Order: sequence, then C-alpha cells, then structure tokens
Amino acid sequence: MMNFELTREFVENLRSLIERKDEAAVSEIIEALHPADIAEIYEELEIEEAKFLYFLMDDDTGADVITELEEDDRKRFLASLPSDVIAKRFIHKMNSDDAADVLGELDEERQKEVLSHIDDVSTAGDIVDLLNYDEDSAGGLMAKELIKVKESWSIPTCLRSMRRQAEEIDEVYYVYVVDNDDILKGTLSLKRMLLSSADARVKDIYNEDVISVNVNTSSEEVSNIMDKYDLVVLPVVDNIGRLVGRITIDDVVDVMREEAEKDYQYASGITEDVESSDSVWLLTRARIPWLMIGLFGGILGSRVIGGFESYLDNYPQMAFFMPLIAAMGGNVGIQSSAIVVQSLASGDMGIDTAWGKLLKELAVALLNATVMALLIFGYNRLIDSNMALTFTVSVAMFSVVIFASLFGTFVPMLLKRVNVDPAVATGPFITTLNDIIGMFIYLTLGSYFYNTLM
Repeated sequence: MMNFELTREFVENLRSLIERKDEAAVSEIIEALHPADIAEIYEELEIEEAKFLYFLMDDDTGADVITELEEDDRKRFLASLPSDVIAKRFIHKMNSDDAADVLGELDEERQKEVLSHIDDVSTAGDIVDLLNYDEDSAGGLMAKELIKVKESWSIPTCLRSMRRQAEEIDEVYYVYVVDNDDILKGTLSLKRMLLSSADARVKDIYNEDVISVNVNTSSEEVSNIMDKYDLVVLPVVDNIGRLVGRITIDDVVDVMREEAEKDYQYASGITEDVESSDSVWLLTRARIPWLMIGLFGGILGSRVIGGFESYLDNYPQMAFFMPLIAAMGGNVGIQSSAIVVQSLASGDMGIDTAWGKLLKELAVALLNATVMALLIFGYNRLIDSNMALTFTVSVAMFSVVIFASLFGTFVPMLLKRVNVDPAVATGPFITTLNDIIGMFIYLTLGSYFYNTLM
C-alpha cells in the first residue's frame, strides 16, 4: 500500500463523485486506502458526504475507520446515525476495548440504545464490563479477546479450543494458561506445544514466568511496564488473580501520546486537554489560570524591583543586566525541571532516589554556574571598570544558576510526592518564580557590593 497524501485536488474529485452518487468510482478509491487515510478524509467532508462514503465500506473497514477518527469527529458522525446502525455495522466488528471506547463517548441513554441492538449477549456484556472501569486504568485499556487454555488440558484438547477462540481474534500474541478458577498461571509457547507428544499436559510445558497488571493499575504505569520489559501485550488480572483481559502495544502508544501532549500543554501553561478545534471559551479557560499566575508574578516582581528603587536611581547601570539575570534563571530552571519530569514520567527515577538526583543536579549547577559567572565577569572587566557592577552581576549569575537548577529539580519531585502531575512545574510556574527570586538575589547583591566597594 502506497503512502497516502491528502490533497485539495483529491478532496475536490472525491466530493464531486459523491455529489454525483457514483458508488463504483468512490468504492474503487476507498478500497485502495488504509482506514487511517479514510479517517483523515472525514474532516474535509460534510456529514451527509461522510455517510455516503462510510456506507460503501464493508463492516470491518467501517469499524476500523470509526476507531481511527478523532474523538470530536467520531462524536459528530455517530450522532447522525441510528443506534441500530452503530451497533450492527460498527460495534459488533470492533474489539471489545475499541467498542467500549466508542460507546464511552456517548451519553448513558444512547449507550443503552446501542447495546440493546447487539445480538450477542456475551459481546454486549464484555463491553458493559469494560465501561465500568476507569478509562485511565488497565481495566479501561484492556480488551476481553484473548486465547486461554486450562493447565489440566492435553495438547489435542488445547489445540481444539485454541482454534475456536482464534476465530474471534485478529492477532494472536500469547496463549495464556489458567487453572479451573481462571487464575492466571503463565503462558504457553506454540513451539513447545507443537514439539510435545499428544499425551502431554499443558501444566508440564507452560512457562510460569509471566508479567501481569491489576485492573486498577494506572494507564501510565502500564505504559512504563510495557516499555521497560519490551512487551507487545500485557495480561490483566482482577483482585484475586483471575485473567480478565489483555492490553496490546497499540493501546499503550495512544496512552504515551496523550501523556506527552498533556505534559507539553502543562509545560506551556495550559491546564486542560484541549485541541485547536475547541471553542474560544474552552481554549481561554485552559490558558487563563497560568496567565493569571504570570500576571501576579509580574506584579510581585515589580514590587521587588520597586523596593530597590533608590539603588537603581543612583546606579542605573544595574538595570542593564536585569533581563539577563531573569532569562538565565528561567532557562536553567526549565532545563532542570524538564529532565526531572521526563525521568519521573518514564519511571527511571523514583522518589527514593531524590537525594541522589538533587546532588547530581547540584554538581551540574556548580559547573554551569562557574562557567557563566566567569564569562560575565570577563565581559564586564573588558567593557566596564566598575568593580561593584562586575562583582554584582558575576556573583548574582552564579547564585541564580545554582538556585534555579536546584529549584527546578526539587519542585517536580515534591509535586510527585503529593500526587500532582510534575509537568505543571515546568513552563510558567518555574519561570515566574525564578524571575522573582532571581531579581531579589541580583538587587540584594547589588546593594551589598555598591555599599561595600563604592
């Protein structure tokens, strides 16, 4: 399949064919496209045009396209369809996790309507079970479809059961072994099973070394576990160890992307998960809290500067380096906090290693501060013979870099300790506080050196 590029000419041609109701030509176009490409086209079509396109697809492709749509686009499209169409054309062809995700975006009354049109009670029951889990938990991520065998079975019995179960599954990653109570015991290698004699039992050849997660494990921890152990699928158990589902790597990639987007928004001073297509009110509401913090931080910073007004009146050259001190403090703080936030998010650094991390950042800060202070000292000696200003800027640079680095390291770890996303420590939060404290350090040192050396 060739890489698809959505162009204006392509869209205009497709819309023209849809307007003429040329089903054969439209079908020929979409048959050559991946579901993700078809979902990309949706944004360029009106609802009625999209419905014409979708009803030309087979049920499997239609279900795949629905799962590929952006959430807002999917909501608008499903809102235009009857509940029985959603159930029979899309939901019954989806894996249980995708079906639960789609239904979870509908209101409760619409969910009941769609579920009532699903003929297979077992399938409907699986979806209902998944809807009851928190969407940010392993239970909310998992799918019910998997292959499991009993440890007491013989190899022929095992094979017959696997054939039946495989009919309902797109990809077979692992064969799970359970006991008579469905307690997860391990995994079964297809190679060992094929090489074993017909009278062998599953309990004699299965692998007991299996990593699993509880249904209540957070989605972030699930992604960290799968990343750490290079897993493509992870079994999920309930509170007594019964196998209830499995999470595949594609679901975790979605979690990783969402977490990265959320952290980036936090670092940019946006407090909610928003898209560019959201309303003006929602976008404003998401941005205004940190802007208000920046506003009050600026007011506080101006009060700090106002407290040293007499020194600035007598020694106006001090004002020349105020932007430099503020910028360096903010940059160093963001660098330190970004590294710590990344380590905490990936699970590479636990709270127990906080002191070690703090000491390491102190060593880095000392080296950076020394280099920056020496450079600014040499610059001032070359262009200005004022020793008071030279010492003020150099010592302030050294002090601000040290403080900003340690502050940028300590704050994310503190937020993690109190169960607040440490990503909020980056961006406006660190920058604003470092500006205020950096100005205070600079002006305080200035008053001391000018009183001492002048």
